[in-house]
Amino acid sequence: MKRPQGFDQPATRRAERHKPPDEAPPVGESAAAAPPVGASQRKARSKRSSDRDRVATEPIAVIAASGSTMSHTTDAEPGQLVAASGSAVAERSRDARSPKRVLAAAARERRRYERLEVRRFTKRSRRRRLVWTVVLGSIAALVAVVIGGAYSPLMALRDVRVEGAQRIPAADVQAAFAGMLGTPLPLIASADVHDALSAFPLIETYSTETIPPGTLVVRIVERTPVGVIDTGDGLELVDAAGVVIERPDARLEGQPLIEAEGGIAGEGFRAAAAVVRSLPAEVRAQLVGVQAATADDVRLQLAAGATVVWGSAEDSELKAAGLARLMQAAPPDSVSQYDVSAPSSLVTE
Repeated sequence: MKRPQGFDQPATRRAERHKPPDEAPPVGESAAAAPPVGASQRKARSKRSSDRDRVATEPIAVIAASGSTMSHTTDAEPGQLVAASGSAVAERSRDARSPKRVLAAAARERRRYERLEVRRFTKRSRRRRLVWTVVLGSIAALVAVVIGGAYSPLMALRDVRVEGAQRIPAADVQAAFAGMLGTPLPLIASADVHDALSAFPLIETYSTETIPPGTLVVRIVERTPVGVIDTGDGLELVDAAGVVIERPDARLEGQPLIEAEGGIAGEGFRAAAAVVRSLPAEVRAQLVGVQAATADDVRLQLAAGATVVWGSAEDSELKAAGLARLMQAAPPDSVSQYDVSAPSSLVTE
């Protein structure tokens, strides 16, 4: 068993401690025979006793908080002791605050590191978001510029140009758009154009084109007349749809007189109009009359007096090509009738 410090005494001292007391003088010896004990002997004896009772220990050094060993001497001045104790307290307070500073610095560094990591891992998404933002912003800016320019007074209608008008005076068509002058071109609707041109029945189809900054081009396709119909109240020049183009006093040159059962509303008129429109120009110039008792019995009258049996309006292109060949082979003034009702079997009489 390990003994505490100071209890390891020398063997001689342990022997002296356990030494038996001095033997008493033998009985019968006179007390006077013992030598007298002087004062110096008594002092030496008491000193030896005290030395036997003293424990041999080493002084324990006291360590201050600042890490320096405090002095065991008590001969320092009181002021020096107070200053030393104050510096030790200050040092201990600084040591107590330093861990807080270290923790705060570590927390700040941790937050900074986390922010850097977040930025590193979101770099691609942030770049993608930036690209989309720039693209969408550019598109929005472009749309705003286009809309702002389109609806600004710079794009207002100033000029109307008419193309394809032959029977219709172009000035009348331009006058129909007078109420739209000053309107931005994108705000001119197709319904407005239709309303302006509906006053001209000779227009079969039309198309419009806008030329910035302020020009509107109107391209017109006029109706093609197919002949003249006698209504009883006068003559009417009509197209294939039966729309009245003109009311002449007499039959116009190159326009045949159409006689159809049921008038312009019957099927005979529609068949006759289809046949007239399929004729070549050289044949059309010699045509003076068309009779359509039914839709399958259409006959043509040429200026030379010859008659053309056409039949129905089916295969009119083939029949027109065959009639042109027959007229070249046998002129109309040399025959009385051409039969092209069967395109595969043409007959001349």
